[in-house]
Amino acid sequence: MSKTIVLLLLLTIGFVSCKNPEKEIDRIEIAKQYFKVLDNSDYSKMSDWFSDSLTTIEGEYKQTYSKSDYSEFLKWDSVFDPNYEILEIEQKNRIVKAKISKMDKRISFLHEEPFITNQTIKFQNEKIITVETEYVDFNETTWERNRNALLSWIDENHPELNGFIYDQTESGGMKYLKAIELYRNKK
Repeated sequence: MSKTIVLLLLLTIGFVSCKNPEKEIDRIEIAKQYFKVLDNSDYSKMSDWFSDSLTTIEGEYKQTYSKSDYSEFLKWDSVFDPNYEILEIEQKNRIVKAKISKMDKRISFLHEEPFITNQTIKFQNEKIITVETEYVDFNETTWERNRNALLSWIDENHPELNGFIYDQTESGGMKYLKAIELYRNKK
């Protein structure tokens, strides 16, 4: 009887140890890769963390991107030479929350200091599916003043650049950057 119990115990331990537990993905590492891709404007790494689509949410504004659409957005963003810095990052349940500082040529001109945002990143399987952004320190007065001054001056002096503010393609970003440079050098 005791040999049977020992044999059953050994078989049970053997089966349990051979069973493959579901591997827990490192969501914090995936989120860090995501911010590294943004910081380096390295579109070739998108497949490492990007699902078939990515939904971004900023306040009331919600946008769902395909891989090619998001690649175009990254090209626009890269024109301004972005710098993303992770200030804090943690995982709660299956969601990653990060505090991010972002500075680039556009933000420097319009906001005059980095954006600080809280980002909530949601996953499906091993891929990011949603990034929700909450601005911590957005200075709407400074942003609007600088934006309106730029748009008015461009409208009067370089109307060929009109529309750049809504064109989130690489060429739109180049026009945006050109408008900022022309405005800064106007004196």
